[in-house]
Amino acid sequence: MLALAESAMYEGLPDPQVLELATSEGRVLMTRNSPDFAPLAREWAEAQRSHAGLILIWTLDHSQFAAILAGIEHQLSRWPHQEQWIGLTVAI
Repeated sequence: MLALAESAMYEGLPDPQVLELATSEGRVLMTRNSPDFAPLAREWAEAQRSHAGLILIWTLDHSQFAAILAGIEHQLSRWPHQEQWIGLTVAI
């Protein structure tokens, strides 16, 4: 797991580059920045570009950590293999 907020190297990285980074490393990207990443995921789909997976956290705030974790675990149980996540965007 890589938390971009924990590394000064990634500070201020634009959203498209965050998705590029996750894709290049084969990582499923989880974000609460759904208003920006949902259109970005749509742009990639329309351009027939695949990412390594995207989990958009829409209605839960940081204080709802248990609910966020439960939602992530649920999605990972639905698609347990990395190759199933290619190009997949889900919302919790």
